[in-house]
Amino acid sequence: MDDHPEPSSLRVFVALAPPDDAKDELAGALEPARARYPRLRWNRIEDWHITLAFLGELPSTAVPPLRSALAGAAPSYPALDLNLRGGGHFDERLLWSGIDGDVEGLHRLATDVRELIRACGIGFRDRPLNPHLTLARSRRDDAVSVPQAAAGLAGFVGLRWRTERLHLVGSNIGRGPGPIRYRDIEAWRLGAAARTGDGASPAEP
Repeated sequence: MDDHPEPSSLRVFVALAPPDDAKDELAGALEPARARYPRLRWNRIEDWHITLAFLGELPSTAVPPLRSALAGAAPSYPALDLNLRGGGHFDERLLWSGIDGDVEGLHRLATDVRELIRACGIGFRDRPLNPHLTLARSRRDDAVSVPQAAAGLAGFVGLRWRTERLHLVGSNIGRGPGPIRYRDIEAWRLGAAARTGDGASPAEP
């Protein structure tokens, strides 16, 4: 039995996730940077994701209608062929790996997802899509590690994969000390994958 009451609000986003073999390949390429820049705060590999729409803090009551809408729409969204490529940074503080492949399709998918979210009556800050995988963050007094780690990824080209699922994800940002943790609220098969798979994937307990 869960002794913890459901929170009155959740911080959520809609995302895609690379498969394990693609993440393992990038993790191997990052090993020299992990050793060279020990002060960076690295994201857990299981938390790597490509954000399509960040919704911020939502009332818990807004989540069930959104889940229902995404479940109904996901099979109509196309699966995409993508891969990880290179590295970069935001403001010398946040290290990321870029996304290659069907980037136009990725932008169309993000547009469709955002339109669906607005149709659910959910307001959010609609920032331009900059597809990436967030890998690490630097400390405030370190303006060197992230740009140097990004330069070390310049030649990285990951294997190609086909997206399979659309994920609705929740995080614990702002809920106490400790590292950020993410969990799938639910995930649904995309496009052709939905016709050969078993439909929705429930969240882990």
